[in-house]
Parts: sequence; C-alpha cells; structure tokens
Amino acid sequence: MIRRLLATIEPYVLMLLATVLIATLLPPRGVGVRVFDLAADTAIVALFFVHGAKLSRSALLAGARHWRLHAAILATSFVLFPLLGLAIAGSGLPSPSLATGLLFLTLLPSTVQSSIAFTAIARGNVAAAVCSASLSNLLGIAVTPALAALLLPGTGGVELSFGSVRAIVLQLLVPFAAGHMLRPWIGAWIAARKRLVTTLDRGSILLVVYTAFGAAVSQGLWSQVGALELAELVGWCALLLTVVLVLTGVMARAMKLAPEDAVVMRFCGSKKSLATGVPMAGVLFPPAQVGVVLLPVMVFHQLQLIACAFLARRLADAVEAEPAMPGAVASG
Repeated sequence: MIRRLLATIEPYVLMLLATVLIATLLPPRGVGVRVFDLAADTAIVALFFVHGAKLSRSALLAGARHWRLHAAILATSFVLFPLLGLAIAGSGLPSPSLATGLLFLTLLPSTVQSSIAFTAIARGNVAAAVCSASLSNLLGIAVTPALAALLLPGTGGVELSFGSVRAIVLQLLVPFAAGHMLRPWIGAWIAARKRLVTTLDRGSILLVVYTAFGAAVSQGLWSQVGALELAELVGWCALLLTVVLVLTGVMARAMKLAPEDAVVMRFCGSKKSLATGVPMAGVLFPPAQVGVVLLPVMVFHQLQLIACAFLARRLADAVEAEPAMPGAVASG
C-alpha cells in the first residue's frame, strides 16, 4: 500500500518541492518578473475556464440533492476552519506574518481537482464531490475576501476595495462562468483529454508557486522566516489538517451520512485551494507581504496531498475488502 501511495503522489510532491527550491535559488528578476506574473495569471484564468467547462449540469443536479452534505462542507470550510485559524493566530506564533498567513489559509475555499480525484480513488460519491467543490470555489470568490476584510485588518492590513473585488471576479469568476457557458461546444473535447486537464491543473499550480515564492524570496522571505519558525509552521499546518480530518469524520458519523457521502465530507471539507489562494493573496495583501502570507498555504497544500492520498488509498482498500468478508465467513 505504501508503494502504491508513493507512486501516486511522490512525483507531484517532488515537483512542488523542486519548484520551491528553484524559486529560492533562481527567482524571477527584471523583465522575468512581469513575464512570469503574466504567465501565472494566464494559467489561473485557463484553469478556472477549464473547471467551468468540466462542470456537468447533470452531475451538478445529481449532486445538488445532497444539500445537508454540501451545507456541512461549506460550514467546515468557512466556519470551522476560520475558528481554528483564529485560535492558532492567537496562540503566540513567533511571526505575526505567519499567523496572518495561517489565518488567511483557513478562509480559502476547497480545492476542485484533487478533492474530486481523491473522492474517486476512495470510491466516494463523485457527483456530490463535483457539486460541493465547485460550489465552495464559487462562493469562495465572494466569501473569502469578505472574511479576510472582517478577520484580518488587525493582523494583516487587508482592505477590501472595489478594485480588489473586480480583480478577483475577472480572474476567477468570469473565466469559470465563460467555460461553463461554452460547455455544450467544448465540454466533450475537454472531457476526452483528462491528461491535458491534469497537466494544466498541476502545471498552473507549479507556475503560480514559482512566481509567488520567487517574488517572496526577492522580498527577503528567508530573512523574515527562520528554520525554527518554518518547522513550527509545518507543525501547525499538520495539526490543523489532522484536527479537521478527525472532525469531518465525526461530523459524517453524527449526520449518519452514507459511506460514499462521508468520503466527500472528508476530502472536500479538509482541503484548501492554492490555485484560489495565490491570486487572492496577490490582490488583498501588499507585494512585500504576499510571500510570507502564502507560505502556510503552500505548506498546507503539500501536507493535504500526502495525507489525503494515504487516506484515499486506505478507504479504497476497505471498500474492496468488504465483498470478500461474507465469503470468508461462509468458508469457515
């Protein structure tokens, strides 16, 4: 099982780590800054356009009937997570900027691509995952900036202006809506090219990580964050992820969700979107602060990939073992 897990996640995790290393050693400079900024913005627009085109209305309607599940996931993303973030931010972290980044992390919506992928691996309700993850991202375009303006002024200096709202809408909501409107003409073409979509999803993440992290390094990131602070940050992110994974499991049992819906609760409820976080942080925070604010998001992103891949494989193995149990009893 561990070998299968490593085969599933290691290449992408290693690519993320390599991207951070390259951005540390060779951050974009001069004209390269503008080139990579434009490329990263274009990649995010393309990613949300494709996600909109992939959103099947039949899957959306099929998943929409699970309204209790979606309400619980949204409550986890935009209520439970922020409450945990406020508790962590007030716990006395060494760096106020890292505390701001951790709190900002908890305000983000769920991921789309990886939430659906892990749900499918774990034999969960994929239609409900598509609906829930897409709904979280759509609402997050409005809810995340509003929560940031409400909870972060004292720690991060976030000011929500018409210009910032317009930038977020144009970069995230407009391409998503355009892709969905064009789905009747391009949806089948995109659905037939899953490898291309996966490459776009992962490639855009790597590009925005390089651009954001490189800018942070140029702004003196590693003079602001030491090894001890980085280790403590990893510990806080791991603790946050563990607590949410446990609580989503408890909530699923308390709600008496079907096993396939409980899988959706675990994966959509515990994820935070780096693809959404990067452009939002660039709009909401001063350039000198963006890198430090995004560091917790990038750390959490990698931890959630590793933990959820392990959990998805474990749940899938449990499902595959169930049919064999009656036979095993009868043969005894």
